[in-house]
Amino acid sequence: MLLIYSNPASKQVVADTVDEVMSEVDALMKELSESGELVGGQALAEPADSRTVRVRDGVPAVTDGPFLEAKEYLAGYLIVECDSLERATDIAARWPDARLCAMEVRPIIDEVAE
Repeated sequence: MLLIYSNPASKQVVADTVDEVMSEVDALMKELSESGELVGGQALAEPADSRTVRVRDGVPAVTDGPFLEAKEYLAGYLIVECDSLERATDIAARWPDARLCAMEVRPIIDEVAE
């Protein structure tokens, strides 16, 4: 799974160069679709639109938004099926957000195969 991170500065760059950024994303998505590596993905709503749920002693506590100390936040994800972690890392490095903020590459645990 490729986790896409954003922050206010990177969000502004995307807004200022949306056609250029979307062209890069579209080309990479086409490549991944054609190669069969694309499984799925989605952009996420703004952190302010989310809720955090914690249950302590059986009592749920719901707060608006995530607990954020950092300015970076999870903005979306892309699931790819690759032959190696190195290939997934190469894909992440080509995603525009890798230049603008950060991408995280994290293997998904396949419990059926274990």
